[in-house]
Amino acid sequence: MTMTNKIYHTPVLIDKCIEGLNINPSGIYIDTTFGGGGHSREILKHIITGKLIAFDQDEEAKIHTIEDERFTLIIANFSFLKNFLRLYNINQVDGIFADLGVSSHQLDSPERGFSTRFDGTLDLRMNSKNDITAKDIINTYEHEELKRIFKFYGELNNAHLIANAIIKNRSKKSIDTTIELRDTVINLCPKNKQHKFLAQIFQALRIEVNNELEVLKELLMQSQEVLTKNGRLVVLSYHSLEDRLVKDFMRAGNFEGKIEEDFYGNKQVPFELITKKPIIPEEGEVLLNNRSRSAKLRIAQKK
Repeated sequence: MTMTNKIYHTPVLIDKCIEGLNINPSGIYIDTTFGGGGHSREILKHIITGKLIAFDQDEEAKIHTIEDERFTLIIANFSFLKNFLRLYNINQVDGIFADLGVSSHQLDSPERGFSTRFDGTLDLRMNSKNDITAKDIINTYEHEELKRIFKFYGELNNAHLIANAIIKNRSKKSIDTTIELRDTVINLCPKNKQHKFLAQIFQALRIEVNNELEVLKELLMQSQEVLTKNGRLVVLSYHSLEDRLVKDFMRAGNFEGKIEEDFYGNKQVPFELITKKPIIPEEGEVLLNNRSRSAKLRIAQKK
């Protein structure tokens, strides 16, 4: 096995993720978020005659592909999982892994606009071929649309004030860069919470640009169909909106968290929870990789 370039994303909770997948050396596994390939490389260490299929919608992931006959990288959104498995004549898989975080490479690329550490274009697209950017949203959405995004996706109590500030500033000049957006909203930041406040602003925009919650729902629903009996679903999430969807789906097989019962009162749930509570990184890992601090790992097994 040969590898191109170095890994640009430090894998989070790598040992727990691999343990959670309970890898069968001859099984078929899916890494829905290849990124720099850190988790994929570790999964391959445990596969002998099996296969690993990885997805990533970011074209730049191709430069970190793994040259190995057991490995296939598909440049596409993971919401198309079933379509591509059908293309490869695969009906069921033994495990599905998803790391829902933004890769370090994306955060560290100013032109992608994922971080306020740099002055870059307000882009925030995971897939650079997508039509809509964060700049489009900031400069064209009406007040109520902006308020909705920051309230529900950013979980910000002053969403209406943020929307007001954006509309006021853009009436004078288009808001085109990360720094221009930061300067537009910074006066609305709670005292001593600048980093968290800006992270919530950019989280809200990123979710809207990439339709992240809907594609996550699509992945989870498809996982129920393609996982074989006793197959594992292993998901790393980084904020409460994602984690709530994953928790409810693993627990109940739906996004309301409501457990259905049959006529006799037997619970009708598709998964058995391997983790009753999410696994979080230990202090040592957070010190070494600060971007792991908000990670939550949940694991379930198909019944």
